[in-house]
This record gives sequence, structure tokens and C-alpha cells, in this order.
Amino acid sequence: MSALRRYIDKIKPNVEEGGKFHLFKSTFEAFETFLFVPNTVTKSGTHIRDAMDMKRTMFLVVIAMIPALLFGIWNTGYHHFLALGIDASFWEMIWYGFIRVFPIIVVSYVVGLGTEFVFAQIRGHEVAEGFLVSGMLIPLVMPVDVPLWMVALATVFAVIIGKEVFGGVGMNILNPALTARAFLFFAYPSQMSGDAVWIGGLRRGMETVDGFSGATILGQAAQNNSEFVNGIGEAYSSWNMFLGNIPGSIGETSTLAILLGAFILIATGVGSWKIIFSVFAGGAVMGLLLNTFAVNEFMEVPFWEHLLLGGFAFGAVFMATDPVSATQSERGKWIYGFLIGFLAILIRVLNPAYPEGVMLAILLMNVFAPLIDHYVVENNIRKRLKRAKVQA
Repeated sequence: MSALRRYIDKIKPNVEEGGKFHLFKSTFEAFETFLFVPNTVTKSGTHIRDAMDMKRTMFLVVIAMIPALLFGIWNTGYHHFLALGIDASFWEMIWYGFIRVFPIIVVSYVVGLGTEFVFAQIRGHEVAEGFLVSGMLIPLVMPVDVPLWMVALATVFAVIIGKEVFGGVGMNILNPALTARAFLFFAYPSQMSGDAVWIGGLRRGMETVDGFSGATILGQAAQNNSEFVNGIGEAYSSWNMFLGNIPGSIGETSTLAILLGAFILIATGVGSWKIIFSVFAGGAVMGLLLNTFAVNEFMEVPFWEHLLLGGFAFGAVFMATDPVSATQSERGKWIYGFLIGFLAILIRVLNPAYPEGVMLAILLMNVFAPLIDHYVVENNIRKRLKRAKVQA
């Protein structure tokens, strides 16, 4: 590493102001700070000395997503071979899943970081670290059979419309990864819904076992089915829902893997446990209300099963806790998270066109997060003013 450090120091003058490659200063600094801790410090004002910087924080979030990613790779292979009726080995499933998922990740990072670099060069700013997380989130919320050109288009849309038009990282009001998912959902609904998109190769006309269906549990529930079955007609158990060997987006099916990621985020202080807990609480309350007044099969789905299905757990852990688009006040985090969970199940059940309501719920509450914080702060101010008058 010392040799690499010396080499970087040797070429650094070329990208400084006045150097022949000074136009690429932002790109150079991005790679330098990726490899080494920045040697700059704050010059004035109050600041905190800490071993954590933004890149390390972002890497911790990516590490927290690894369990969901690995399970998603296996699950992709599992359902592919289940559709073919082939009794494949564990490593055959992993390999098939890898060759289907890895290109989506590559496209997301290459296109997203490329767009970030272009905007950083145009504006003369440093390359922000935020896409280290968004670049992984985007593939994990996609169906495995999504065309790669759509991933690229959605990534560009997320970076430009979801972030850069607001001023870049820290200024956006919407979660970029969910912005990408929402863009594809409304622009290309046939590629983001239905029975075929969740099973690798199913859209390409592969020969499946007779009567095989790739319908998700939420898709079956939206049709008011009373029993949920897999592609070959076997009933799903609660364990299947918790473990995650069910059709769905790449990283969203396994609640177990997602909870492992939640433990990492909470233990390191990166993710807000208040938001995570309140999202699940809000979903449970809405689920109980629907169970109480059930008039169809979907409303009768046990409230706790709702918490295991679709992207609910993934949204609660990795999307709702986005530090930029979420609320910042402590009381606001409880309100924000509860409303996300409450609205997600409400949209899921009462609007059959959107059986996956967590995406819309989080985006809606992203918009209202500043308003929630505003009223929380105003309420605190009023309380303190009343207290001051009493003491006077």
C-alpha cells in the first residue's frame, strides 16, 4: 500500500489546479479517497473527530445487504431449476443465480457511477459516496428477468431526476433506488409485474414443468386466493415466507437475511432502530385492522404474514432508514416509520393494482418527512416557551 500511496502522490499534481489533467480532479479524488482516508480536516467551527467517514458508513450499509444478496442469488437459481423440474445441486443454483444477478449489479454501478462522475466534473465538485449504497439497492429491488437496458435507464433516471436536480447527495427528497423502481414500474409495467418476471428465463420461453406458475404470494393474494402455493402447486408455509424461498425481487424475499442486515445497521449505529421498529408496528396495526373488518380473502391474510411478504421488510430496513430522505428528529422517526408501515399494508390490500405498497408508501412519506420534522420542532419550541413563561 505504501508503494501505491507514493504513486498516487506522484501523479496528484497533474490533477491539481493548473495541472494538465485538472478537469479530472473530482474523478481522481473519488478513487483516492476510496483507497485511503482523506488527509483534509475542517478548518473552522465545531466539528466531530471520529474514525467514521461517509465511505465507511456507506460500506457498512453495503455489507449489511450482503446476506440478502447472497440469498437472492441462491433463490434465483432455486426457482429456475424448480421451473425446469431439475433436481440441481446447491452450487448449480448459486452459479445460475450469480450469472443472472451479477450483470444487473455491474450495470447499476457502471452506469450510476459514470453519471455521478459526469455531474461531478461539470460542477467541479467531489464525487459523492451515496451511490455506493444506491448501486446495490437498485439491483436488489428488481425482478431477476428485468432487461439490462432498463436497469441502465432507471439508474440514470434515479441519479439525475431523483438526486442531481435537487442539488446532489444530501439534498434529494426521494430515495434514489426507489425512484428507479417506481420509474420502471410505471413506465414498463409489463416488465415489472406479472408471473414471469420473477423466474430467471421464464420470459424467454424456457420449457417448464406442466402448469408451472411464477406468481408471487402477493400476486396470488391480490386474486383473493385462500391458499398460497409455489410454482408446482405445493403450499407455502410460514417458514417459506420467513426464509424467503418464494418468488420476488432479487433481495426482498428473505426476511431472515434482511433481519441479519438490520442487526448490522443497528449494532453499528448506521440505521435507526426507531424507524425500523415503527415501520413493522405500523404494518402490524394496519394488518390487524384489516383482519378485524375483513370482507375478502386478502383482508384475511394474518397481519404477521404481511410483514414477511413482498418488499416490506427490505423497505423497512434499507429504504425507510435512508438518512437523507427520512425524518431527522427523534419523535419524527416514530411518526414517519409508523405511517410507512400503516400505508404500505393499506395500499397493498385495498388497491389490487399495487399489491406491493411499500414502494409507494416510502416515496410518499419521503415527501412528507420535512413537514413531520417541522411540526415536531415547532411543538418542542412551543413546549419550551410555555415552560419558560411558567418559570418566569
